[in-house]
Amino acid sequence: MTDLILFQRDYCHLCDQALAVMAQARAPDFDSVWVDDDEQLEVRYGVRVPVLRDERDGRELDWPFDAEAVRAFLAERA
Repeated sequence: MTDLILFQRDYCHLCDQALAVMAQARAPDFDSVWVDDDEQLEVRYGVRVPVLRDERDGRELDWPFDAEAVRAFLAERA
């Protein structure tokens, strides 16, 4: 398990775009977590997905983001 999590939904075109942005930013390995089947995650992230979260410090990057924003987010990691 990594410290980075991308919260997303099934059949989410924005989530597909976020995956492409993550690749473009050359983000390190991250875990994908789907909020669809988890009531607590649905409440927390339902309308916000995709969301990139750093588990080490709790920071979150909400969509929309681009490769530059992802790189800046990653550069601030503790």
